[in-house]
Amino acid sequence: MSCDIHLRSDARNNRDRLLTVAREMLATDPHASLHSIAKAAGVGQGTLYRHFPTREALVLGVYRDGIDALVGLAPSLLAETSPLKALRLWCVSFADYSRKKHGIADMVKAAMSEQDFAETYWLMVDAVRQLMTACAESGALSDPIDAEDFLQLLALLMQLPPTAEGRARSERLLSFALRAMGADPR
Repeated sequence: MSCDIHLRSDARNNRDRLLTVAREMLATDPHASLHSIAKAAGVGQGTLYRHFPTREALVLGVYRDGIDALVGLAPSLLAETSPLKALRLWCVSFADYSRKKHGIADMVKAAMSEQDFAETYWLMVDAVRQLMTACAESGALSDPIDAEDFLQLLALLMQLPPTAEGRARSERLLSFALRAMGADPR
């Protein structure tokens, strides 16, 4: 989870701005310099290094921030819409996040410890489980699969190329998986 709970508001704003800028810049250029990220975020290099002492720490910060957003999105969507629509919207957000992360995926893997992986992975499984349980309880899915299996399926779909054709195939396969779990195709 996010580690900025105890930061002053100005420090939290700087950290959030650094993460936002780094996410965008690293997605388009995985080799963007830390100096250019700090400059684009409107902070000095000292501020960047205070929050993220290494490039790896910044990459992991971007990754964890995205995971925190996805995990927090599940209950928000369930509060706003039907469970099946919430699951579909969450899957779309997961796909969007995965495409944006694509440029730094290798850096994330290299920087991530087993503990980092376990913490973020199980948070994601819990978010998927929450969505799928709501779908099952509402009758939107008559035969849901295990949440971890569904998350793995989503991860496999993200291996498709980030082209229009790849996105269309991903959407078709997701619809197929939902129908296989008993979702109404309408």
